Amino acid sequence: MSIKRTLLITGLGLLSIILLIAAFTSWYTVDESEQAVVITFGRADDMVTDSGLHFKLPWPIQKVEVLSKETYSLQFGYKQTEDGEIEAYDDETKMITGDENIVLTDLVVQWKITEPEKYLFNAQDPKEILHSATSSAIRSIIGSSTIDEALTDGKAEIEANTRDLLVSLIEKYDIGISILGVKLQDVELPNEEVRAAFTAVTDARETKNTKTNEAKKYENQKLSEAQGEKDAIISRAEGEKIARIQQAEGEVAVFNKLYEQYTGNREITRQRLILETLETVLPNAQIYIMNDDGETLKYLPLQPTTNSSQKPVDESTEGAKNNEQ
Repeated sequence: MSIKRTLLITGLGLLSIILLIAAFTSWYTVDESEQAVVITFGRADDMVTDSGLHFKLPWPIQKVEVLSKETYSLQFGYKQTEDGEIEAYDDETKMITGDENIVLTDLVVQWKITEPEKYLFNAQDPKEILHSATSSAIRSIIGSSTIDEALTDGKAEIEANTRDLLVSLIEKYDIGISILGVKLQDVELPNEEVRAAFTAVTDARETKNTKTNEAKKYENQKLSEAQGEKDAIISRAEGEKIARIQQAEGEVAVFNKLYEQYTGNREITRQRLILETLETVLPNAQIYIMNDDGETLKYLPLQPTTNSSQKPVDESTEGAKNNEQ
């Protein structure tokens, strides 16, 4: 009787444990920054990306692997500790350039899980594969670059080439991750003296670029000033051209008017033009007009006089003028 009771209690206990396991393993939650893969008897059955509470068959029939959607950072060549200190791995970052110089290169790779099923089942350790692929890619690119490119103005191209090569390697491995970016943290020489020399070279190159930019700025300023002066000269010339044309048109109009008068009375117009020309050429001179017989000398003041005591021109003089005309 006691044996049956013991068995009954044991069975009830096992049943309770099974029920508890079923109760606690039949549901799971997924945050907005997470994604989940439901695994049925070791096979990926469904991928869940919706956040919230979800239900499944109890363990060991089904289990869930919850993965983050966030962007991860692979630190190659160094490690930042919890207290903020940097721990370097020189043996990992030591590389040979194409011109047979040694440099220390560390970088950061930004990546994320895009295919959870492949990430879980296509590789035993995807992070280790990514680390090895990163090492292979950066060593290949550094090995085809010169030390001057690695230390100075070739870093951007090295980053781009490393990213392209790493992306192609990860696609071949097919481990369900995507490369978002590659950023060189530091490329330096292991020897302090050589490092100082290259630093001086870098400073000199930056100074050269600064002077070149200043020279271009000065050149552009002078070109702008010269262009402004050119435009001003052209504008003045256009204005003078228009003024000359208008003046010439006015003189032509005056000449045409005189010509009309000349054709109407040639002798009078001719004598008037002569007198007007003399007044213009000799503004302060007194001009005398003689009769044709030369016996009597009379004068005709052509300019207005301000002397109130001067006598008016007599009729004989006026008559002489009319006879001359």
